[in-house]
Amino acid sequence: MSSFLGICRALCILGSKSVSVNLVLNEKKLQEVDSLWKEFETPERANKISGKKLSLIFLFYTASTALVEGKLSKNLKKILKKIVAKDAHEQLAVADAKLGGVIKEKLNLSCIHSPMVTELMRGIRSQIEGLITGLPSREMAAMCLGLAHSLSRYKLKFSPDKVDTMIIQAISLLDDLDKELNNYIMRCREWYGWHFPELGKIITDNLAYCKCVRKVGDRSNFASSDVSDILPEEIEEDVKAAAEISMGTEVSEEDINNIIHLCDQVIEISEYRTQLYDYLKNRMMAIAPNLTVMVGELVGARLIAHAGSLLNLAKHPASTVQLLGAEKALFRALKTKRDTPKFGLIYHASLVGQSNAKNKGKISRMLAAKTALTIRYDALGENTSAEMGAENRLKVETRLRLLEERGIRRISGTGKALAKTDKYQNKSEIKVFDPSGDSTLPVVSKKRKIQELDEQDTEVAVKAKKFKFNIMVHLEKHSILTSSVCNLGGEKMGKKKMT
Repeated sequence: MSSFLGICRALCILGSKSVSVNLVLNEKKLQEVDSLWKEFETPERANKISGKKLSLIFLFYTASTALVEGKLSKNLKKILKKIVAKDAHEQLAVADAKLGGVIKEKLNLSCIHSPMVTELMRGIRSQIEGLITGLPSREMAAMCLGLAHSLSRYKLKFSPDKVDTMIIQAISLLDDLDKELNNYIMRCREWYGWHFPELGKIITDNLAYCKCVRKVGDRSNFASSDVSDILPEEIEEDVKAAAEISMGTEVSEEDINNIIHLCDQVIEISEYRTQLYDYLKNRMMAIAPNLTVMVGELVGARLIAHAGSLLNLAKHPASTVQLLGAEKALFRALKTKRDTPKFGLIYHASLVGQSNAKNKGKISRMLAAKTALTIRYDALGENTSAEMGAENRLKVETRLRLLEERGIRRISGTGKALAKTDKYQNKSEIKVFDPSGDSTLPVVSKKRKIQELDEQDTEVAVKAKKFKFNIMVHLEKHSILTSSVCNLGGEKMGKKKMT
């Protein structure tokens, strides 16, 4: 039978339009993959190469869903048993390698998936409307659309149970609300600050600031308004005193109304943010209680959002969990050959924040290791308690306490390590004979030091200068005396001549 057919390859096409089994008997055409498209230029040529064609329109939803789950549908199994198993004695060409593995396992048929099969698939799909009889193009398009909707609905049916998707959306919305709320509050403070600039310095709480502005409005109303339900008594008195001597400009009633509407938006967003935070906390405690105990609900939710899902996060090792969120800094450090970062999103955990700057790297590394264990326990474990997270958190806190107290000491359970003693060393005093005690005569060194010679030279030079100075003074005095004596002698001789 095999020699009569040459090579018999059965092409099993599982598509959105039909399930057809074609027995292609021309071996030469199959070997020429590049020119195989010519056999499917027209529907007539496509019909010529089909030795047997079965057009079956049935519920493709079950076949497609079975293929998604890696299973073989009942209808396809019947077709393969009745037709293909009788004629295909060598290999079964399949368009999907996953489907080929299932067929080989269930029916013990040798399957092949190659470029030749891809070209055959492309040719048959290009002429699928001509190969399938009794099905208008409009009905075929509607059938494809319905199958697409059904298959998409099947793929998304696990989403209500997969609550980590809700966590990802909630933490993303929470971050967006924080940004918008910050912009609104700064705009409100700047806007109302033109009218009452002193209020911003007195009231530091943003929500209390907006509530006061919404309740009072114009600053002239602060004196007669009661805001004790919003502010303490001391701050209320300061606000009323500042309102009387404010340096702000006067604004119209329309401006005050617009500012009040902005304050309403800020208060509503703040209340919704509080509600969203409570929702996120409850969701985190439901899906990942141990992760929440270790790093908190916000950091845990950001880790899940960064990884895509809790299961994807569980696949990451501890070193990756430690650096999640710092990918840019990591690759920049590797590129510039500098020190790599020590932490990413896990830096915002409370345990890392409690440690000093010197121990943050060590604590983040240990926290990431314990967090990776709790993530896998939450994702793959059947128990929903938070006992494992509490135990691991206690270990990290103990390690942090040891590091903070400078207690990085070896903790060993062996008695040898606990009863360790210092090595004994005997301090022996060695006396050396001093030969200077043999003689009582003063010992004079033969060579004088350079410093002593320099001091002696300076003393001699000073004495020589003093001696020279004394001689010069003596000579000057002697010359003055001789000149005065000569002058007196000349005067006496002149007087004698005159007489």
